[in-house]
Amino acid sequence: MNHPTNPLDHLCINTIRFLAVDAIQKANSGHPGLPMGGAPMAYTLWTRFLKHSPSNPQWHNRDRFVLSGGHGSMLLYALLHLTGYDLPLDQLKQFRQWESLTPGHPERGVAPGVETTTGPLGQGFGNAIGMAVAEKFLSARYNRPGFEIVHHHTYCLLGDGDMMEGIASEAASLAGHWRLGKLICLYDDNRISLAGATNLSFSEDRAKRFEAYGWQTITVDDGNDVAAIDRAIRAAQAETDKPTLILVHTIIGYGAPHKQNTFEIHGAPLGADEVKATKQNLGWNPDESFVVPGNALEHFREAIDAGKKSESEWNARFAAYAQQFPELAREYETIMRGELPANWDSAIPVFPADAKGLATRASGGQVLNALAKNIPNLIGGSADLNPSTNTALKGLGDFMPPEFASGDTQGAVGGGFGYTGRNLHFGVREHAMGAIANGLALHGGIIPFTATFLTFSDYMRGSMRLAAIMELPVIFVFTHDSIGVGEDGPTHQPVEHFAALRAIPHLTVIRPGDANEVAVAWRVAIESRKPVALVFTRQNVPTLDRTLSGVEGYAPADGLRRGAYILADVPNPQIILIASGSEVSLIVAAQKKLAEQGIAARVVAMPSWELFDAQSQDYRDLVLPPHIRARLAVEAGVTQGWHKYVGLDGDVIGVDRFGASAPFAVVFEKYGFTVDNVVARARKLVEK
Repeated sequence: MNHPTNPLDHLCINTIRFLAVDAIQKANSGHPGLPMGGAPMAYTLWTRFLKHSPSNPQWHNRDRFVLSGGHGSMLLYALLHLTGYDLPLDQLKQFRQWESLTPGHPERGVAPGVETTTGPLGQGFGNAIGMAVAEKFLSARYNRPGFEIVHHHTYCLLGDGDMMEGIASEAASLAGHWRLGKLICLYDDNRISLAGATNLSFSEDRAKRFEAYGWQTITVDDGNDVAAIDRAIRAAQAETDKPTLILVHTIIGYGAPHKQNTFEIHGAPLGADEVKATKQNLGWNPDESFVVPGNALEHFREAIDAGKKSESEWNARFAAYAQQFPELAREYETIMRGELPANWDSAIPVFPADAKGLATRASGGQVLNALAKNIPNLIGGSADLNPSTNTALKGLGDFMPPEFASGDTQGAVGGGFGYTGRNLHFGVREHAMGAIANGLALHGGIIPFTATFLTFSDYMRGSMRLAAIMELPVIFVFTHDSIGVGEDGPTHQPVEHFAALRAIPHLTVIRPGDANEVAVAWRVAIESRKPVALVFTRQNVPTLDRTLSGVEGYAPADGLRRGAYILADVPNPQIILIASGSEVSLIVAAQKKLAEQGIAARVVAMPSWELFDAQSQDYRDLVLPPHIRARLAVEAGVTQGWHKYVGLDGDVIGVDRFGASAPFAVVFEKYGFTVDNVVARARKLVEK
């Protein structure tokens, strides 16, 4: 493998390498292998192709760059510093230190120019596909002849570990199916991973695999050959009907005479002696660190003026566009600011009281479709479960290549096919669905939602956790929320999943108790700037009569906004009954039976722990007065966590075992979710 022939290219590439080497050595922690081997392809992309504006990192029409192999973060930090982002050299010297702008893995919102938080392998790749979907949708909706308002590429740098993760297979299959021609992925094909050579576990033909997914593949045999990398990226840009994978054969830790091409250099500093030897080997001053040659910096900083020029040209084009298409321009500006249209919630239905009621998944679908009428950038879909999760956007089309319309799709929801379609069909791919939804939110201009059964939230937990870390406004819809699933049995009956979701910081979990709570829950989710999980039932639940007050009626559903509220009260309550979701109607019935037996019970609906915990102490004490120590919580999931609300003197009716296959009413009865059992357990607490 030869050095680049152009002296300036060689100098710039080594500048990237040694900024990474020095920062990792100073921190005594990090991953030098990827930055050293991948520097030439990153340099070529960033100086010859990437359309970005370092002085305005959030410019809408920038190309997106995702470092999926987030362990190679010093490669990204070096590029950001060198091309003129507000990331001073001193911050590179503080790599991996407390409160620095250069954490161990890239974190969105810390260093300017970092598009997404990466590290868990494969996630960034999925995010990049979501960004490419966003570009495809927005360009189809807003571009007009002569006005390419949305027109950019999404680039992703990934490694062997990303390629091994199952999420990459799920996401790559979708990207090829959707024909995302502006998605270009550079594969750091060094054939070394953390534990050794990849042939220990990974011998498949990656190019053929991606060709089978519908990708264009291009191989660059020498990872230092800037001209060959340049040609490959140009060929990728020329292919507009397929995403492109460029397999760049690199040497991990290139230039380190004793450690290159070994797994030892993947995730550990070189050590002082090897740093010196590497600098000597590549013609660098071995006695200095954090060196940025003036002519190299001048070359990198050309990105600042180039970015300003691109942005200025776009601004002028958008001004002309706004003259000809004022309504579209206003709508585009609104969604890119993250704002909602004035009438966004005007079509949300109010549900009449109904003892039979309907499943919250059904009312959830009605509310979702009402919202979609007035929110043009609300898009999403399910993991092949639209008929069950009720999340199809009716009449709003399917996102897919228009030519697929001639096929026998059957499940199409109507409204046409093409890239303006707002229904994303993810297939049975929960993990990729979550990562792609994150990418949609990261791009900007999109309010994404996903849907699957609650038990399969496990398959997308990694993506949900990253959404929570980044505080992305992604709406995760989960239906079939408990042992109420019935005959499908324990594999499909979630029991530990409420607790598992509630354990994720910054994720708001809402389990509404009836149709009108569902309507408020969707409002909260749309308004939120953080991820929200909406958890819905398979079975019908009564729609409460909220037109009255006191024992004969129930408090307005808007109380959901505060996480928990007094649904029904009596003077001088002796016990508080608390529930979420389908169990709310159960404690409502139990309250009436307790009243017949002379026991006064307060009913508290608690659809969201997170929203309730965010309230003032005064409000929380109003709902759950400290002096009322008899408290009974009822929820068809594990009891873990509920003692925070019922206290040591309280009790919980829950499910601390797996479910069973039988009609749902039978399962509920056998597991103690009956009025009689609630009453008996409540009486026991009162009579203590």
